[in-house]
Formats: sequence, C-alpha cells, structure tokens
Amino acid sequence: MDYNAAFAGMKVIDLSGGVAGPSCAMMLAQHGADVIKVETPHAGGDWARILGKTYETHSSFSLYGTLGKRSLALDLKTDEGKEILWRLIEDADVFIEGFRPGTIQRYGFGYDAVSAKVPGIIYYSISGFGQTGPLAGRPAMDPVLQAFNGIVDENRGEHDNHPHRIAISLIDMFTGLLGFQAIATSLYVRREQEVKQGRYIECSLMQGGAMLSVIRMIAGYMERGKLQRGINPSGVFDTADGQINVTTIRPTDWQPFCEALERTDLLEDPRFNPAPTRRTNIDDLYALLRPVFKARSTAWLSERFTARGIMNGKVNTYSEFLAEEQVVASGIIAWLNQPGVGELVPMPNIPGLPPFENGTKRAHAPALGEHTREVLADHGYSVEEIAALLAKKVVAG
Repeated sequence: MDYNAAFAGMKVIDLSGGVAGPSCAMMLAQHGADVIKVETPHAGGDWARILGKTYETHSSFSLYGTLGKRSLALDLKTDEGKEILWRLIEDADVFIEGFRPGTIQRYGFGYDAVSAKVPGIIYYSISGFGQTGPLAGRPAMDPVLQAFNGIVDENRGEHDNHPHRIAISLIDMFTGLLGFQAIATSLYVRREQEVKQGRYIECSLMQGGAMLSVIRMIAGYMERGKLQRGINPSGVFDTADGQINVTTIRPTDWQPFCEALERTDLLEDPRFNPAPTRRTNIDDLYALLRPVFKARSTAWLSERFTARGIMNGKVNTYSEFLAEEQVVASGIIAWLNQPGVGELVPMPNIPGLPPFENGTKRAHAPALGEHTREVLADHGYSVEEIAALLAKKVVAG
C-alpha cells in the first residue's frame, strides 16, 4: 500500500452521471483505483459531457468528473450490454450508480442482484431526494436541491432581497466527497475481514445539502428563521476600483476596524456603542460605511485591514484568482493538457496526493468510449468479438 495510491488494485464500476457520483468515483481513481466509467454510447454519453460549453466530448464538468478513469461506452438496453457489465462486475470492489430510484433494478443490477454474485462488493447509490419517500422519483440537480434545502432562501440579494442559488455545484461536490469518505471507510473495514463482506450505501443530494448547511440549518430552526445579526459590519463592500470582503467576528475587532478606515469617531457614536446598540443600528452603520469604502482603493483597504488583523479579501474573478501571487506560490493549481481543448486546463491539486503531471493517467480525462476496446480486451473479449459488438452498436469507441 502506498500513500500516493491507497486504492491500487481496487476496481470500481462507475455508472453515475452528472457531478456528485462522478466526482466521488474520480477521487477513488485519483487514489489509485481502476475506475471504469460505463456510459451510454448515445446522446453524448454522460450528460455532464454536454453541460455548458463543450470541447469535443468534454465540458468543464466532465473534465473534472472523468479525470483518471477509463471510459467504456456501453448500451445497457441490450442483452449483450448487460452481459458485458456482469463480466465487469465479477471481480469489482465498488459499484456506483446514480439513476433515479428503481431504474437500476429494472436494468437488473440492483444491490440484491449484484451482491448475490459478488458478496463482498461495496454498492453505492446516489440520488436527488433519496431512494424512498414521496419525492424519490423526482429528477433533481444541484440548483433544485439548493432551493429545497433552504440554501437559496438564505442567499438573498442585498439589493433585491430575492433568493438566489449559489452558482457553483455546491451540493453536488460536497455530496461527492461524502460518498468518497463512505466508500473509503468501507474499503478500510473490508480490508481487515477474512471473508470479505460488502454493504449497501445510500446518499442523496438532499442529505448532502443538509450536512453542508447544518450549522445554518440549526441556527435557522432554533431562531425560528430570524437569524441573529452580527455586532460588527461584515460583507462585501464596493471600493473605488472593485470590491472587498471584510469579516469581523470578535467584539475586539470593532476598534481596529474603525482605525483602519480612519473613522475613530465611530467609536464614540452612541448609535454604535456599546456592541448591543451597534447590532440594533447595524443598517445605519452600513449606510454610513459604504461611501467610506467607495472612496478608497481595494489595495489601500486591504493593506490597512491586514495590518490590524482584520480578515479581508479582494473580490476576484476566477481568472484573477488563478493569477494571484499566493495561488502561484502555493502550487495548488496544475495546468493540464486535455485532448480537444485548445488551451491548458486549471485543475486544483488534491490534498495528500502528488501534484498532477501531464501525460499520466491521473491527469487525463478520457473521451467518450476511449477505453472501450481496452476494457473489453482486459475482460476476455477477443478482437473479433469486440469488432462484432462495435458493429452491432452494443459498444462504441
């Protein structure tokens, strides 16, 4: 066993699509597992490949979600396709599926059927609303669950008081990590067993969203939706040349905050002192502070706040973030070549693993069906059999 490839020798069959399931399986691949991504040869494969701008058979979603995997394009609606999947499963360690509840059973690959043939398999099902309950059959994506879980309601625009979703695939990515930790700990336990025993694991975007927002969910419930406001000003402020986020938490932040802005007169203003009074009049304080911020540059403000121990950060675009000296110096981003993409792709390096290197399996996002022939050959299919399967469009690649 190696820290850089803890799951070397493990075999994962990944039938998930979108973001949450694929990102979970991608993490297993990054830690050394042989992850075979099984996707339909029709309509572009995994639908994550066609979300947003596309680069041949990829999008930004699939460039991340397929990294380090092997892609097998397989039609599971055919008997031959089902036979192929059964052959893949025979010596698999992990099976991941992300269909709507009931679908995988109709294909014949539910947990009961798979575990009957491979008793030691770790079987992971991921869905939008869970496998049971009145909403189980509903289709769902990250924006829907952000709304359902309460995240959208809390994220109200400062100027319009309208609920907004958070633009990143927040719940998807977090749910993917939850799946990874559940599978990883299961493999750790199974490793110590003389007779390998598998298990069924279920996770949903609904559950992932609840765990992601648990602190605010508790506070929102306990305070009956009227969350207590802070005693100090925090948030995003317009500056003379952009925006800056300032976060003040402690009561002792108030004085250095005022000093940084050269507004020590606020320390004597009865509307804002003592702290409980400041909370009561926080809207008046914000109205007073906005023109103060607007008159100064972001750099000036950041330097003044930083010198006084006040947390702050310039509001960057993603491109600005990638160009930041701190980001470059820290080495957290690798720049990868990917087939079909006309420029280098920024990819965050994974904590605990070596940085990505171009030309390695870990750093490669496969095209749809790129490894079809290779995977079939690995599982005993002859050149002639593979050619016949390709001709019948059971597989593609």
